[in-house]
Amino acid sequence: MINEAVVDLSRLQFAVTALYHFLFVPLTMGLAIVIAIMETVFVMTGRQIWRDMTKYWGLLFGINFAMGVATGLTMEFQFGTNWAYYSHFVGDIFGIPLALEGMMAFFLESTFVGLFFFGWNRLSRVQHLSATWLMAIGTNFSALWILIANGWMQNPVGAEFNIETMRMELTSIYDVIFNPVAQAKFVHTVSAGYVTGAMFVLSISALFLLQKRNRKFAIRSMTVAASFGLASALSVVVLGDESGYVGSEHQKMKLAAMEAMWETEPAPASFTLVGIPDQEGKVTRYKVEVPYVLGIIATRSFDKKVEGIKDLVQRAKGRIRQGIGAWNAVQALRADRNDEDAKKALRADGRYLGYALLLRRYIADPSKATEADIERAAWSTVPNVPVLFWSFRIMVACGFFFIALFGYAFWLSAKRRLERYPLFLKAALFSLPLPWVAAELGWIVAEYGRQPWVIEGIMPTFVGVSSVSEGQVWFSLIGFIVFYTALLVVDVFLMVKYIRKGPEGTGFSGPPAEAKSTPGTVRAAAE
Repeated sequence: MINEAVVDLSRLQFAVTALYHFLFVPLTMGLAIVIAIMETVFVMTGRQIWRDMTKYWGLLFGINFAMGVATGLTMEFQFGTNWAYYSHFVGDIFGIPLALEGMMAFFLESTFVGLFFFGWNRLSRVQHLSATWLMAIGTNFSALWILIANGWMQNPVGAEFNIETMRMELTSIYDVIFNPVAQAKFVHTVSAGYVTGAMFVLSISALFLLQKRNRKFAIRSMTVAASFGLASALSVVVLGDESGYVGSEHQKMKLAAMEAMWETEPAPASFTLVGIPDQEGKVTRYKVEVPYVLGIIATRSFDKKVEGIKDLVQRAKGRIRQGIGAWNAVQALRADRNDEDAKKALRADGRYLGYALLLRRYIADPSKATEADIERAAWSTVPNVPVLFWSFRIMVACGFFFIALFGYAFWLSAKRRLERYPLFLKAALFSLPLPWVAAELGWIVAEYGRQPWVIEGIMPTFVGVSSVSEGQVWFSLIGFIVFYTALLVVDVFLMVKYIRKGPEGTGFSGPPAEAKSTPGTVRAAAE
């Protein structure tokens, strides 16, 4: 039988390391674009202050980038330590985007990070600007391959089960790369990273203005952050809508759980603003609904239904029964690889084999499952509804708050009034943690909502774990927590140190790197 403690601890370990890692990733993606924009203005105008801005925010980017690399490396090793059977079963597919991500991170991204920091006095302005933009592009493309891998786990396309090897094997790399779930996740996640980078610059610049220092530096930084942040926040909402539509096509149970929608409603379905989901009673109490909104968002139509949890559980029961037939065929093929009847049965029902594996949580041999076992397995496809329901709503509330905050900042910037409203500056400063809150909740919705699957519809999470003891997982989990917490403390310490110093205390101010001066540079030096 399944060792539930090992499964839960392995899941917890990966969740902890992933959530720690994602404290650094969105800021890296966002700041990379912000500093590229700032350096572009410097090259176009030749004004010293834009060079100083690029170097100062680049310093904070570099601290965060180093921590992101350190926390990201250990995550990939867990596929071999804690998820060995998963790696064996899908390594032919999953390994490709991971390898490409490594190439992007260590060859493209890291190379241009080095040129950004050490190339100021060795490259021309245009050459250095090119390196900066390539660094920003590399940072984002590094995320692309990780999200392609993750998107495949959510929607496993371009692969099929090989009867001979008893493993998933790649059939179309094109389908894997252009998986609609992966593409939707990429643009949504990257936009969330841009919001994080913009909020970071906006908040720290607001701090400078509240402390009445670095006025010109802070106002220009806030102007860039407000413009970039508003565009990014609007993109997050629009692309989040696309993610919802893709989810309604490929992950119906996740969508139903996010909405705590137990019954299938007449089309178009209502959207529940707030309520109290009761997973035991299988009902959502005290609902406040907005008519038609969910149906329109999820299906982009007025006549298509959004299926409720109870109907999806009934569908899962049918798939479990078909999966039992596939399980029996696999057992027959293990005994006789030339059994044509078993091959025919596996081709017919093989796509539901994963549903039969859900039974192994309750019974060693799925072919001997009772109706009670099938009922339990079918209901196990329902994730934790209250967690998803509230995580999604808090995330969405943060998204609309970002639009309002950046929109107001943009208006104040256009009116040249950024420093006149201390209450706004304090709101901008205290909003600093919110993009991380929204990003972490987004990952909880994406990954917790996929349970009980590690590969949607193919492999239950508990099947993919390694044959390790509970003590071994506890040892590595505690080690990761200590290591990651130490890195987080170092990151926060360094960030706070250089924020307190400000641009005037970092040693990055001074004359432009090139000997030639432009008219804009002369004017800036004369100010």
